Amino acid sequence: MTKTLKKQKGRADNEAVAKARYIKGSERKLNLVAQLIRGKTAAQALIDLEFAQRRMAREVKKVLEAAIANAENNHSLDVDRLVVSEAIVGKTMVMGRFHARGRGRSAAIEKPFSNLTIKVAEKAAGEEMKKSRKAPKGSKAEGAAEGKEKTAKAKKAPAKTADKAE
Repeated sequence: MTKTLKKQKGRADNEAVAKARYIKGSERKLNLVAQLIRGKTAAQALIDLEFAQRRMAREVKKVLEAAIANAENNHSLDVDRLVVSEAIVGKTMVMGRFHARGRGRSAAIEKPFSNLTIKVAEKAAGEEMKKSRKAPKGSKAEGAAEGKEKTAKAKKAPAKTADKAE
């Protein structure tokens, strides 16, 4: 009888995953930190998390380090070529508490918790992450380009004369 190895669900051969459940804090706050590392190399993501000012950065850094360790030890991937392919944030339970208020009243307090899944993938030696050099929408560079187009259109438009109005 031969034993067949089953591939894990939803994981490619060049990927490793780490998860953290019940992280204290809302998913919106956690997602702000997760956005910092999406698409970056693992080394650059660790540096960014080390110097991030948010409390959630410590939790995200632990999970990223676990994903890197999983990639190295369990899947034999090259650590220097790892890239954060996904950082998924999810909502989990919310603890309810009460706060005493004036005149015998009470107010509810919500203490949210979140889940975090980080997936790192090994990129091929010649393959690089594709990043567009286009200025983001609403940036100064884009505004300057639009301003030049508007002035060019204004110069080409014929001048209106006052005699047509009379």
